[in-house]
Amino acid sequence: MKRKIAFITGITGQDGSLLAKFLLNKNYEVHGIKRRASSFNTKRIDSIYQEHQMKGKKLILHYGDLTDSLSLYDLLNKIKPDEIYNLGAQSHVAISFINPEYTTNVDGIGNLRLLDAISKLKFKKSVKFFQASTSEMYGNQKKTLNENSDFMPVSPYASAKLLAYWNTKIYRQAYGLFACNGIMFNHESPVRGENFISKKTTKAVAEISLGLRDVLYVGNLNSYRDWGYAVDYVDAMWKIMQYKKPEDFVIATNKTHSVRNFIELAFKRVGIKIAWKGKGIKEVGYDKKTNKIHVKIDKIYFRPNEVEYLKGDYTKIKKLLGWKPKVNFNQLVNIMVDEDLNNLKKL
Repeated sequence: MKRKIAFITGITGQDGSLLAKFLLNKNYEVHGIKRRASSFNTKRIDSIYQEHQMKGKKLILHYGDLTDSLSLYDLLNKIKPDEIYNLGAQSHVAISFINPEYTTNVDGIGNLRLLDAISKLKFKKSVKFFQASTSEMYGNQKKTLNENSDFMPVSPYASAKLLAYWNTKIYRQAYGLFACNGIMFNHESPVRGENFISKKTTKAVAEISLGLRDVLYVGNLNSYRDWGYAVDYVDAMWKIMQYKKPEDFVIATNKTHSVRNFIELAFKRVGIKIAWKGKGIKEVGYDKKTNKIHVKIDKIYFRPNEVEYLKGDYTKIKKLLGWKPKVNFNQLVNIMVDEDLNNLKKL
């Protein structure tokens, strides 16, 4: 049986690296693109990376960029992938306010470049395309959100991703492409980037427990998110691509928790019970046993527009594809804290 070929943008990121491992375990040949830099940025895939010269290689990296149409077309035409996963993005909401043009160019127009390249391929009808969409597209709606909910983006990141979402649907209709959107709510793992609140929290908690630092600085404690495990979400991506027809799916856990809850659970894992005192930006979290302050608020971490609440509904993907999350919120936090503790103890 012919080995399937996958093409992944963003392969060096959290989702891309986890997806690469997932597909290699399913005997895929995996191709990924990375931007040219003076240093290697393959830490997340070092454990599976194989030198180009090795025989029977299954993982191949190429220089490329979502801002370069010609390189994308040339690579797709050369590799002839069965499945394309567009996971490459500037994915930090706060940074999208600082670099809105770049975010839109990569996250929104980058998707369009890929879709347009696919539409020009002679084998376009045999290619399957997955677009990593985001729950941030829904904006501020304090209700459970599904595939039929309205989109109300409140950040450049969300609006760029909404452009990509709609172009995926448009190219599916216009060219008959197998093009899907996975509307993913927050999903975390030990390889999440350190400028995301989840990883920032678990790493800081591990350092505090080992006496390496004293305080975790955060923004909005009362922001609620539907947090899932990235490994589960990678499985959902693949299942969407194996479905009999291209459709759009929400990937979520049907539960929501606050940043405050996340912090409390992370500290609990290392035996510290966090209590709170004060109001607004003066509020602090302290060790109930020692009274030592471990959490402070810094207004620098607040966004110009805050999304206060996100909760998804995965009914459709469960019904049609049999997918549901395996790792719950408590387990996710524990997995991340444990990994950060182990990594620090190795230093």
